[in-house]
Amino acid sequence: MQIDYAKIGLKVGLEIHQQLATAAKLFCNCKPDLFKENPEIVFLRRLRPTQSELGQIDPAAYFEFQKGVRIRYEANRETSCLVEMDEEPPHPLNMEAVETVLMAALMMNAEPVDEVHVMRKTVIDGSNTTGFQRTCVIALNGCIKVGDKAIPIQHASLEEDAARKTGDEDNGKIIRYRIDRLGIPLIEVATAPVIYSPQEAQEVAFAIGKILRDTGRVMRGLGTIRQDLNVSIPNGALVEIKGVQELALISRVVEYEVQRQLNLLRISNELKNKVEPSCLTEEIVDVTHVFKQTKCKVIQKALEKRHCVKAVKLTGFAGFLKCELMPNFRLGTELADRARFWGRVGGIFHTDEMPAYGVTAEEVEALKKAANANEDDAVVFVADTAENTIDALKAAVERAREAISGVPAETRAANADGTTRYMRPRPGAARMYPETDIPPSLITPDLIEKVRLSLPEPAEKKRERLIREYGLNDKLAKQTVDSEYNTLFETLVQESRVPATVVAVFLTETLKALKRDGLPVEQVPEKQLQDLFKAIGTGEVAKEAAAEVFTWLSTHECKSVQDAVAELGLKMLSDAELTMAVDRVIAANKQTIDKLGKNAFGMLMGLVMREVRGKAAPDRVSGLLKERLK
Repeated sequence: MQIDYAKIGLKVGLEIHQQLATAAKLFCNCKPDLFKENPEIVFLRRLRPTQSELGQIDPAAYFEFQKGVRIRYEANRETSCLVEMDEEPPHPLNMEAVETVLMAALMMNAEPVDEVHVMRKTVIDGSNTTGFQRTCVIALNGCIKVGDKAIPIQHASLEEDAARKTGDEDNGKIIRYRIDRLGIPLIEVATAPVIYSPQEAQEVAFAIGKILRDTGRVMRGLGTIRQDLNVSIPNGALVEIKGVQELALISRVVEYEVQRQLNLLRISNELKNKVEPSCLTEEIVDVTHVFKQTKCKVIQKALEKRHCVKAVKLTGFAGFLKCELMPNFRLGTELADRARFWGRVGGIFHTDEMPAYGVTAEEVEALKKAANANEDDAVVFVADTAENTIDALKAAVERAREAISGVPAETRAANADGTTRYMRPRPGAARMYPETDIPPSLITPDLIEKVRLSLPEPAEKKRERLIREYGLNDKLAKQTVDSEYNTLFETLVQESRVPATVVAVFLTETLKALKRDGLPVEQVPEKQLQDLFKAIGTGEVAKEAAAEVFTWLSTHECKSVQDAVAELGLKMLSDAELTMAVDRVIAANKQTIDKLGKNAFGMLMGLVMREVRGKAAPDRVSGLLKERLK
């Protein structure tokens, strides 16, 4: 779909969140690490919404409460304490984290606040044991330049990360969270909604991400950075899309959201000429008898559990539920998302996609008759418990009513393919209120000056220095400065004594190629990269084997470089072993050597390197081959 984004009036605002590399969490002294073993502590809670100071209840919080779920929290003693369990008041604000956010804010030309006041933001989806997230503004009214355009930075804030969801039990009635991530410091950077195209959104996110990486004080790797997008078009709605983890995915997410809203507006215009919202009633009928002999496996399993099948008619909706909103995503999918959240069901069936899934044409006709539907009507039906089916169908009817009105304002979650799914209603102003357990912290002129003096080197000056001090060419120096491994480059060179060009090429071109091939490069922590290059520097690993070792490490969590070398059979050959390999190649190619003379060297060099495959450095092979050829 070709879209003129300027013509349709697209507006995008970004919220970039990244974990900070501090020694401790934001409100306690626990390590900001994740644990992988079985939990030492488990406890069960249910969270409830509270009224704001004005007596209001946030709709997003009420929505989560309505699900009626309980939360099972898991912890170990090294990464969590009574603060995360909400059994002890928070400790004073981590000033190391404040300084890091202040550094990034100054790099974005923002104005630090005089006092840091911690606020509570209501969150009762279980991701925080307290029922709220703590957040505080550090600086306001910044600005960065992206291309020729000035992008206003509304605020740079500091907040605690949430617990991480690990699964659910009892058909979604109990959700499991690990609280090791809860309390890890996060920086949040919010732009004004002055981004007018998907590509510009990606460029701005990259520019902010680069500033954060340039501080040298943020974590890297999968899950350490998350981008939220606020997307709107005229006559559409402001939709918040949460949790875009891949920078390269941002433009596609915006493109798909624009497509979704435009298609919803088109559907709305057509429906308004056919259907009055009042015609959509919640007259739910039991149609279990229609499917007594069904071949549909989903319905069969439900009936075996003594569940039922219920249906509701959507007047005038025939054909609309199969309308595509974005790739592989239809209006019927929107109804199914609502049904899953409100009704706790696996999904819905509807007549726009029937007969299918083992449901026959005869069953469809009987279903329509039972629901009193004609050719212009669609029928939605669900197989589950009586309570769940009713809740799910009511949610589907409500979403159908919204389809007549246009685009609902809501919060959506990003999928890995760039599409999005319904997450919850948009939060209201009632979700934020003061934190009473933490006193304000001063940002003094002395603190600002201290941070200002430690600001990282500007990108252009660093590029010139890398050329001057490390002998990089202009292209490689620029790639290194722009790389997310910018701050790691010099550490690797200085620790390993590996030639700077070799390190720079690996961090930029090699890792970029591996990522393009689908390798999860974010899974390899900086410590393992340091170990890898130290091993190359000491001769334990050949530089030609670096990509192979890195690839193995990316899919073997908690393993070492030595484990990779042993598993891949890349232990460096001794002089005797290498001599034997060279002699084998020479013996196998004696006739060619006699024919080509000294011109055979290049061919032999390639054959030996292929045989030793990363187990010997080229200079060792070259020297030995020349010696043996004499």
